[in-house]
Amino acid sequence: MKEKVVIIYSGGMDSYTVLNKALREGYDAYPLTFDYGQRHKKEIDVARQVTQSLGLEHKVIDITAINQLLQGSSLTSDIDIPEGHYAEESMKSTVVPNRNMILLSLAIGYAVSIGASKVYYGAHSGDHAIYPDCRPEFVNKMNDVSQIANYEPVEIVSPYLHQSKIEILKDGLAMGLDYSQTWTCYNGREKACGRCGACQERLEAFAKNGQVDPLEYED
Repeated sequence: MKEKVVIIYSGGMDSYTVLNKALREGYDAYPLTFDYGQRHKKEIDVARQVTQSLGLEHKVIDITAINQLLQGSSLTSDIDIPEGHYAEESMKSTVVPNRNMILLSLAIGYAVSIGASKVYYGAHSGDHAIYPDCRPEFVNKMNDVSQIANYEPVEIVSPYLHQSKIEILKDGLAMGLDYSQTWTCYNGREKACGRCGACQERLEAFAKNGQVDPLEYED
C-alpha cells in the first residue's frame, strides 16, 4: 500500500512540479487546492484539469471568507498588481497576510484525517526575498509544530526550498513535464501578462533552460 501525502497544489509551475515529483517517488498523492479569493483564479481551473487527467482525488476548498480578515494584498484586494522582478520592493504588495501558515494548517488537518504522513508545498529560494512564509526558518518551525499539533505527526516537505525556479524547471523538464498545463501570471486574464513578477521569473527560468515557454503572453 502506497504512503499517502497531501500536496498543496495551486496549479502553478512550482506545485505542478512538486506534485509530479511526489508521484514519481511512488507516493499516493492527494492534491489540495485553495480558493482564497485570488484574482488569478485561472490557476484553479488549470489545477482541476491536471488532476482529472492524472486520475487523482482532488479537493478545491473555498476559503474566500477569510478575506474579511486578510486585506492589503494586491492578489486579493482592489490593488494593481505591480510590474517588475521579484527582487523589487514593490512586489511586497503581493504578500497575503499569513497565507501559507493558514494553508499548511488546513493541509495538515486534511493529512491527519486521511492518514497521510506528509504535506508537500512548493516554496523555493526565489520566494525568500519577498515572502517570509517561504523561507527555510518558517518551513522548519512549521514542521516542528506539525510534529506535535496532533496525535499523528505530519512532516512538511518543501523539496525545492533551497533551489530556484530555474532549477525547478530543469528538474521538471527532465521528468518530461508539460508546462502548458500550468498557470503563473498574477493577472487572471486570458493570456499571461508577461510583466508581473511571477511572469518575469517564469520567463527567466525558461530562458535560462534554453526553452520557450508554451504559454501565450499579451506582449
